[in-house]
Amino acid sequence: MSAQPVDSSDLWAGLSLVEEPGVEPVWEDPIPLTGRRERPTFPVRALPAWLGEFVAAVAQETQTPVDLAGSIALAVLATAAGGRSVVHVRGNWREPTNLYTVVALPPANRKSAVFALLTNPLYEAEKQLKTALQPVIVEAELTARLAKEAADRAAAKAASADGDKRQEMVAAAVGLAQTADTLTVPAEPVLLADDSTPETVTSLMAEQGGRLSVMSAEGGIFDIIAGRYSGAPNMEVFLKGHAGDRLRVNRQTRREYIDAPALTIGLAVQPDVLRDIGKVKGFEGRGLLARFLYSLPVSTVGDREIITDPVPEQTSANYTSRVIDLTLSLAEWTDPAVIQLTPEADTALIAYQKAIEPQLKARGGKLGHISNWAGKLAGATARVAALLHLAERGGKGYAHPVTEDTMHAAIKLGEYYTAHALAVFDVMSADPVLSRARSVLEALRDNGWADVSRRDVFSVLSRSEVPTVADLEPALALLEDHGYLRSYQPERTGKRGRPPAPRLQVHPTFRDIGP
Repeated sequence: MSAQPVDSSDLWAGLSLVEEPGVEPVWEDPIPLTGRRERPTFPVRALPAWLGEFVAAVAQETQTPVDLAGSIALAVLATAAGGRSVVHVRGNWREPTNLYTVVALPPANRKSAVFALLTNPLYEAEKQLKTALQPVIVEAELTARLAKEAADRAAAKAASADGDKRQEMVAAAVGLAQTADTLTVPAEPVLLADDSTPETVTSLMAEQGGRLSVMSAEGGIFDIIAGRYSGAPNMEVFLKGHAGDRLRVNRQTRREYIDAPALTIGLAVQPDVLRDIGKVKGFEGRGLLARFLYSLPVSTVGDREIITDPVPEQTSANYTSRVIDLTLSLAEWTDPAVIQLTPEADTALIAYQKAIEPQLKARGGKLGHISNWAGKLAGATARVAALLHLAERGGKGYAHPVTEDTMHAAIKLGEYYTAHALAVFDVMSADPVLSRARSVLEALRDNGWADVSRRDVFSVLSRSEVPTVADLEPALALLEDHGYLRSYQPERTGKRGRPPAPRLQVHPTFRDIGP
């Protein structure tokens, strides 16, 4: 079991080892750096009843982990509400309601089938939006064409006019041209895109009032972001599209301004994709990987039932109508609907933040080595709470604040995604802390140390990988959390001078167990 974070004031006192001479301390087997993370099952009960019933039924019919349908369901809610609602947490803190989710499962886990069942209502809602807007588009196109033709005729007449009439006709032509330029034709509604390029995503978002969702049962979007087809990474829209930061594109061929972009991403990929993206330069450093809610469920292949119960018709119909109604009810909002928290819900979120904060410490913090991700956890939890609230109350949920029960449900989901993020970042090895921890283990093994100082460990490591002793500390904390090391404070040998520097005891058998 992982060590629990401790208060910094008690850091060394709590870790001091006092043994009788000649008696070896008791060590538990260390936790491998690449596995054995506990991965809980998706908490279906945290979802509103109508949604949880559908998610469970889909998982049963397809014989897939409930995590797959559960994470896709959250992305579906974010597609319906993202860009059209925000949650006001407290003070100036607001969170948009879009999400990035990704589920990793090996081949033959029926990811495409589950995706289709969950996303079909979104395509139906998109179809209804297009049908409703079609007459408006036709009228706008005709009006714009007539205005342009009138402006062109006026310009031609002004060009051939003589004398005093010329100035008057030029002014009239200019006025008609300006009027024609102000007329815009609404874009055909688009809710969903597949593995689109960053440029396509940006253009679609600009056309759609800043809202778009990228949903795919494959991981090709990561290849596109990494620039494997264009030659250079392009992640700006994916960074700002999550945070809602103003996005402006000024190029010779196009100019696009999005004041509050809201991009949702829902993916189901193979685990190898996660390993690959962890190696892409810039993904972690610029914070792209920190924006995803990760799920790494256990595959059911080999244990599946052959004959299964289909999703009940009423359950499916209820899911379809709820998703369509939520999507259509918010589709016309330009300024997003603001969702408030009850004081009790805010108190629950504050307690959760207080529980998370000490875990972010580089030394001894359970989440210290993934602090970039965990630092966004409270915000993601607030987003999820707002989505659960809208799922429960529908598109007019903004008229009611988020309850304490809904916040606790969101926190339950936050805890689920935290456990899976720890496992996923182990798989990705995206954090340099994990790489440095492995280098430390190699150095301990090569030198056969049982008791060693930090300075000695630092002295044998590559400066390119570990530039300073401070860069070494998170790696040592991770190894201590996994049970490979124990920090202790040596006893003072004299009454004067500084106390001796803390030292490290090394697990006596880790060489045989390996990382």
